Amino acid sequence: MTTGRFAPSPSGKMHLGNLFSFLMAWCSARAKGGEIVLRMEDLDPQRTSAEFAAQIRRDLLRFGLDWDREVPCQSVRTAAYDEAFARLAAMGLVYPCYCSRAEVHAASAPHLGESEYVYPGTCRNLTPAERAAKTRKPAWRLRVPAEEWTVRDGLQGDYTENLERDCGDFVIRRADGVYAYQLAVVVDDADNGVTEVVRGRDLLSSAPRQKYLFHLLGKPAPEYCHVPLLMAPDGRRLSKRDGDLDLDTLLQRLSPEQIIGSLAFAAGLLDRREPISARELAGIFDWNRVRKENISLTL
Repeated sequence: MTTGRFAPSPSGKMHLGNLFSFLMAWCSARAKGGEIVLRMEDLDPQRTSAEFAAQIRRDLLRFGLDWDREVPCQSVRTAAYDEAFARLAAMGLVYPCYCSRAEVHAASAPHLGESEYVYPGTCRNLTPAERAAKTRKPAWRLRVPAEEWTVRDGLQGDYTENLERDCGDFVIRRADGVYAYQLAVVVDDADNGVTEVVRGRDLLSSAPRQKYLFHLLGKPAPEYCHVPLLMAPDGRRLSKRDGDLDLDTLLQRLSPEQIIGSLAFAAGLLDRREPISARELAGIFDWNRVRKENISLTL
């Protein structure tokens, strides 16, 4: 059975871009007779809150996006991440990195022209004496091979990265002890039985390194579908900073069915803009009709 998931970060109110990704994930799983898991991704306690988590649950239900089970949030899953970290360390694949963010940026070029930088391996082969001389508290990185890893994305097609060239050794635990998204999400998806991950295409570049982690931990990787991002008419990516697209504000003038209909039309699932419920949309959902490129949206 297909198991999809909602994995919101309760660091603010849910916005229209979140809703679109969750709608696509929900419809995809429901169209296959599958289930949905809800997991709050609250790795960083300084940026997340129980109040935002409660608001997100209410918003999902207002739009008819229910779930079959809620699994423990990330803030109580440290023991599971510790175990995975220890397994990777036992393989000789984890090492301390003392570089600041500014030093990494100065020593490398952005990945594929984006804001994510490829780590040049500065601390990869430090001697014990060199490490002992460092005063900065280290983050911990995972060694990656000079190999190509391909993700067969259900919407975007094959996406390939050479992990060493295009990604570099990446952080799996921060210097403050908080586990990084890349490791936590892999452990969570494996433990939650997730078989399908639907999320924004801005996370497509994360998929090869996550597939690599699944491989190292001996777990099957889920299938991926990376959906287009919602863009404002002026080309800006819609985000939590766009207060005019806060769901509470939108619901003052539009019904949930009208908002879903607008999203479905923009995605290519409807031939015209008309109100539709999430359950009705799941009945006609077809990945072959969903647009691949980012969507300019006007409500």
